[in-house]
Amino acid sequence: MDLLALADFNLVARHGGFGRAARAAGRPKATLSRRVAELEGALDLRLFERGARTVKLTEEGRALHERTGMLLAELDETAAAIASGGAKPRGRLRISAPLLFSQVAMGKLAAGFSAKHPEVRLEVTTEDRAVDMVEEGYDLVIRVNPDIDESLVGRIFLRDRLVVVANPALGRPTGNRAVSAVVHVLDGDDAWHVGAPGGRSRIFFEPVLRLSSLIMVRDAVRAGIGAGCLPISLVSRDLDAGTLVHWGDVDGPAIALWTLYPSRRLLSTRVSAFLDHLKQAFPGGTPDELASYVAG
Repeated sequence: MDLLALADFNLVARHGGFGRAARAAGRPKATLSRRVAELEGALDLRLFERGARTVKLTEEGRALHERTGMLLAELDETAAAIASGGAKPRGRLRISAPLLFSQVAMGKLAAGFSAKHPEVRLEVTTEDRAVDMVEEGYDLVIRVNPDIDESLVGRIFLRDRLVVVANPALGRPTGNRAVSAVVHVLDGDDAWHVGAPGGRSRIFFEPVLRLSSLIMVRDAVRAGIGAGCLPISLVSRDLDAGTLVHWGDVDGPAIALWTLYPSRRLLSTRVSAFLDHLKQAFPGGTPDELASYVAG
């Protein structure tokens, strides 16, 4: 396969058309069109559907772009690093991170990373949905308990757990009596199943507030309006200070924060540098480390 033709194909696919690709690269549109046509002929595949004004990847073209685009970018990066005498991270690094982690830690992490690697242009977006890394151009995503995706590899870098907490002035209910609660908007239950020194139990609750941010939930719980179910890292300082009390650990799977990236042998130096940065920030990956990092 002609690597130069493959590179031109990926250039057109990345920019969404021959004209835009030609303007971005400063090359003749006719040359790009010819080289992509030659690649299609060599593969005996149609890679683009060509309309009067639009160009769209075929299913085969999309698969080829997904599997070769990042590899070619990494080859360019590796060659540039060797030519410059080292593998110094440089270029753009796009990361998608969940809302809560972004609110409590990502600003500090991003600032520290940029100070260490000034030639990397770091861009972080905050969203809890499962983004399409290839389609949306992300180099790395951070997700909480992600579904298995065979096209991605990753590692856990932080663990957390959920606890039920309340203002000391709010008495813990007995029996089946419901307590006032502040809950996340996505929580549809009516009871928390918790484990405590006295054994497992259920705490029934009646929502008085539904909030879309766990930071808001914590602040409302601090104010004494109701109990809440929150990550221990978010309330450990309050528990130590006695401004909140612990009613029990919530039963269920632990919270695991993962870093995910496309499965490939050549990992970008930018991604590797950010993974090392996370490891330095959270060497043990414990909730206490996250709480200390946020407080510091």
